[in-house]
Amino acid sequence: MISSYAGSEDAEVAIAAVRAGADVVRAMYGQRIARIDKGGGDFATAADVEAERVILDVLRTARPDDAILGEEGGQQGATASGAKRQWLVDPLCGTLNYAVGNMLVAVNVALRDGAAAVADPFSGEVFFTDGETAWVRRDEEDARLKPTPATQLVDVNLDAPFPSAPGFRGVDLLAHPEFGRHFRPRVVSTTLAVAWVAAGRRAAYVTDGGDLSGSVHFAAGIALCRAAGCVVTGIDGVPISEGGRGLVVAADAETHGRLMSMIRSRG
Repeated sequence: MISSYAGSEDAEVAIAAVRAGADVVRAMYGQRIARIDKGGGDFATAADVEAERVILDVLRTARPDDAILGEEGGQQGATASGAKRQWLVDPLCGTLNYAVGNMLVAVNVALRDGAAAVADPFSGEVFFTDGETAWVRRDEEDARLKPTPATQLVDVNLDAPFPSAPGFRGVDLLAHPEFGRHFRPRVVSTTLAVAWVAAGRRAAYVTDGGDLSGSVHFAAGIALCRAAGCVVTGIDGVPISEGGRGLVVAADAETHGRLMSMIRSRG
């Protein structure tokens, strides 16, 4: 059902910011783009940097008194101690995908504990929330996000490092005998897959890691899924918070329960 979203100004700011970043990502796709080494096999590209620049321009213009934490530029604008609000910016999630010509990427912008948006630069879709409800905008029409486990597709992040090993590794979850009976695995390698849980295109998403409560990579997707009514916890089964571990986002309680049972049985 298509309807019009009439929500917060912060949500519209987030939408404008991710669209600006998505325009850059789309325009630079397929070009010979310089890589910027971050060490440990990680890198950014000129597209990451330019997308973050235009996103910050939108946020600074619309919300000059807010703090901004960008993946590439770090803390920007107001100091964390002096600002009551902070935006978290991941200008290009799926950099390796992008660098090798794979279009599975996302642009993420989230106001901590508030509005958030995730753009798919190549489909033109923007998934967004005002912190209370979750929507997708296509061709300037808005539809509510409705999570469902019907696809049985579970996206698992297999990227190193594996901080919870040997107790938990994503590859072990895929090898669990119960996993294949209930789910089908996918590895998209971008947090666009988190937004897809909120949209009903994935039954769940699982990643290891430390505290993701303030992660520029995951904040927007977590906000979307919470607002859509998904079950959102760490791999330890407790709500995402400081000191938590990883992320399990599921379309419903039954899916979440099955995944947690498999995770715990290998711990």
